Amino acid sequence: MRTTRILLGLALVGGLAGCLETDAERGVAGAAAGALIADATDNSVITGAAIGGLAGVFCDDLNVPGCQPRY
Repeated sequence: MRTTRILLGLALVGGLAGCLETDAERGVAGAAAGALIADATDNSVITGAAIGGLAGVFCDDLNVPGCQPRY
């Protein structure tokens, strides 16, 4: 069951990857992915969402490859 949740979450987030152009969009997707991964690994969902959301918002500021806005 845990593997199914992780794979489903990765598929959902991966499907949104092409649409994420603003900090808010990346933050929401990061929060959802963080919460999903935290739940699947039996950790705090709130903490996972907070870390994922922050990672999504700041990924372009930290020059993470694939996270640069395309104008």
